[in-house]
Amino acid sequence: MNVLPCSINTLKGLYDISGVEVGQHFYWQIGGFQVHAQVLITSWVVMAILLGSAAIAVRNPQTIPTDGQNFFEYVLEFIRDLSKTQIGEEYGPWVPFIGTMFLFIFVSNWSGALLPRKILQLPHGELAAPTNDINTTVALALPTSMAYFYAGLTKKGLGYFGKYIQPTPILLPINILEDFTKPLSLSFRLFGNILADELVVVVLVSLVPSVVPIPVMFLGLFTSGIQALIFATLAAAYIGESMEGHH
Repeated sequence: MNVLPCSINTLKGLYDISGVEVGQHFYWQIGGFQVHAQVLITSWVVMAILLGSAAIAVRNPQTIPTDGQNFFEYVLEFIRDLSKTQIGEEYGPWVPFIGTMFLFIFVSNWSGALLPRKILQLPHGELAAPTNDINTTVALALPTSMAYFYAGLTKKGLGYFGKYIQPTPILLPINILEDFTKPLSLSFRLFGNILADELVVVVLVSLVPSVVPIPVMFLGLFTSGIQALIFATLAAAYIGESMEGHH
């Protein structure tokens, strides 16, 4: 008889936790929705950088590549190699998806450290990396989940669902739970690492002279790149796993 009230109280507790905030935030009211303006502004900047870079890269390709063209070709080859290693010979159609995820996360992570925080005065708070907001990382993880379901269903049809009873039907609940934990792990790993990195830098800047936190900021740039690589590698690995059916 007490199961329903307990369940309602549990859901209410989870909802209350979802409203916990770190620091000050600036919001826009659009219709009936509350939008995190700091994240949205920085996301627009990141997308503008990526679109502008792509436009420059394909505008006037040379037979003898320039330094800039060499850089973009290197990035493309890196993403192709990553996709091929994790997905296999059928990696081609997934290069744009993996590349978009990697580049957006990479530039977003770096934007938190490289964009001048005071470049735009906000009524509350400051500009921050989009990936230090759980809504952004969840929005990146969910398409990844849909991508590996789509890849498996396209390759195997309804036979794809046979993986849930392998190697034995007893493991059905665990295999189903695994697919729910993948987006959770992707989103919380990225969110936690980027948020922690920015909080460490903010605390050090407030406690010690400006020069002292610089090594930590450079370490943050390195770990930010690693987090983008981890996310893209796992996304490609999940897609490859769904197509091959191995664990």
